[in-house]
Amino acid sequence: MCGFLGGTDKNWDYKSALRSISHRGPDAEKISLEGNIKVGFKRLAIIDLSEDANQPMYSRDKSVWLVFNGEIYGYHKVRKELERLGQKFYTNSDTEVILNAYIEWKDNFIDHIDGMFSIAIWDDKINKIKLYRDRPGIKPLYYFYNGKKFAFSSELKALEILLKKENLTLDETALYDFLGYKYIPDPKSLYKNCYKLPPAHFIQFDPTNNKITEAKKYWQLNCEIDNKKKNINESCEELRYLVKKSIQEQMISDVPLGFFLSGGVDSSIVTAVGSSIEKNISTFSIGFDSDKGSETKFSRMIAKQYNTNHQEKILSQSNAKALLPNLKMWFDEPFADESAMPTFLVSKIARGKVKVVLTGDGGDEVFGGYRTYPRFIRYNNLPSLNKSFNNMTFKARETFNYNKSINKLMDNIEMTFNQGLLLWSIIMSGMIKPSKKRYAKELGIPDDYDDCWFYNKFWCEKLPIRTRLQFLDFHTYMPCMVLTKVDRTSMAVSLEARVPLLSKDIIEFSFSLPEKIRFYKGQSKGIFKEAYRNILPNQILDRKKQGFGLPSYYLKDINEGRPIQEHILNNFLYTKVN
Repeated sequence: MCGFLGGTDKNWDYKSALRSISHRGPDAEKISLEGNIKVGFKRLAIIDLSEDANQPMYSRDKSVWLVFNGEIYGYHKVRKELERLGQKFYTNSDTEVILNAYIEWKDNFIDHIDGMFSIAIWDDKINKIKLYRDRPGIKPLYYFYNGKKFAFSSELKALEILLKKENLTLDETALYDFLGYKYIPDPKSLYKNCYKLPPAHFIQFDPTNNKITEAKKYWQLNCEIDNKKKNINESCEELRYLVKKSIQEQMISDVPLGFFLSGGVDSSIVTAVGSSIEKNISTFSIGFDSDKGSETKFSRMIAKQYNTNHQEKILSQSNAKALLPNLKMWFDEPFADESAMPTFLVSKIARGKVKVVLTGDGGDEVFGGYRTYPRFIRYNNLPSLNKSFNNMTFKARETFNYNKSINKLMDNIEMTFNQGLLLWSIIMSGMIKPSKKRYAKELGIPDDYDDCWFYNKFWCEKLPIRTRLQFLDFHTYMPCMVLTKVDRTSMAVSLEARVPLLSKDIIEFSFSLPEKIRFYKGQSKGIFKEAYRNILPNQILDRKKQGFGLPSYYLKDINEGRPIQEHILNNFLYTKVN
């Protein structure tokens, strides 16, 4: 895990910009200001700790160099294939595997690797730099392009320094989008001309003519059902094989490694499988002030069953409020997932013992674990009313000063009388159009603006409804909220977080299953639970999903009952201006 940046302007302050992302790589640093693309790199050494594995890494003839953030799963297998084809290796790093894979297969190299990654490759023979981002969107990659100059970085804060923040212009539509999604959806960022490279995409830039290609997909999630997969027992057996294979590959590390253990289904399964591969693993969890909000009794149960070296800490209400201002520092743009705070704290605890953790993130999207799916299906079957009805619920909230009971009643009314993606936005805690009217006016948003444009991109009517919602979450909520949260909060303490449930093989396997198998016995995560029915306690597998968010009362007085997005946006804009 690392951080990198680069650009075309020799006068930019690369050193200061690189320093701003030092938390992503405190072990080594290098800046190269030669050539058409200047590049800087900060390393968090995980595999092959030698200096030879530092980056930028160059080909033997110096015609190709790359910087890379992340890990390549099963890279030893790819290395053996490359050696068979005649490629020579001088390190034991996965970075060199990417380098030689590109030299051997050119743009097709991406089809030969799986992992969590953002990659920048310079090819002197064609005078182009190429940027790639992993399939699920685990690792971030930002870039700037204004028609003349080009820059890229692992985090937005580095681009702010390179380009000088005062020269950047806020994207008002991105700020408005935040109110509806609780994050700024890709490819947008906080600023105009600064973009997030979407998951499973790549771009090319030619500094000789300052031309950039449109971001193109190199992989697409295919939901074509494999009707041969009708047997639950065979499907469970294949799933257990894939999960163990992924965890084995991701437990490869030259530094201490541990596991996040919330006590939920996903992290418990990852921990159970990890402990079958290596004994006495380290596990880490976070609890809250109240037993009702904590899952610690379940994480302790799993830790005891598998004899892990378990550590836990309680995040108090006062500590959570104290951490809230850090959202700006971690994410560089408005971001409204309060579970970032416990994730940061568990990362901080883990970093005191290990340098790498495996997590259960992605399991809900891949196996269909969210309670939002049956809720959507239930409400979507009800008749909808004219959209002007939402004006009434908004006025009711305002009239009663966002009273908790009134808010809950209005939530239920809005869900009852809305349908489709507007209903989905409400279920996902997005602000409805009337409640955003004041902001739309201040930000200059036209009346006909499509508030659900990002959801619309991934709404696939031909898919069965539960698969359709999974597909939507996989492309929106997961990369933009869940994986962003995990990356920024873990990297804030220089901890590498790996997500074994998001290997390409597991993703493609799950989405190829008929719904009756994936949601076995009508349950969320039906096949995942069934596959580990005799391995994990039923008390873990069958309990109600709890999630990792803060207890509702923790931030109750922060914004006096109004959506948390408003507090974060107003606070963010005030900080930016002042």
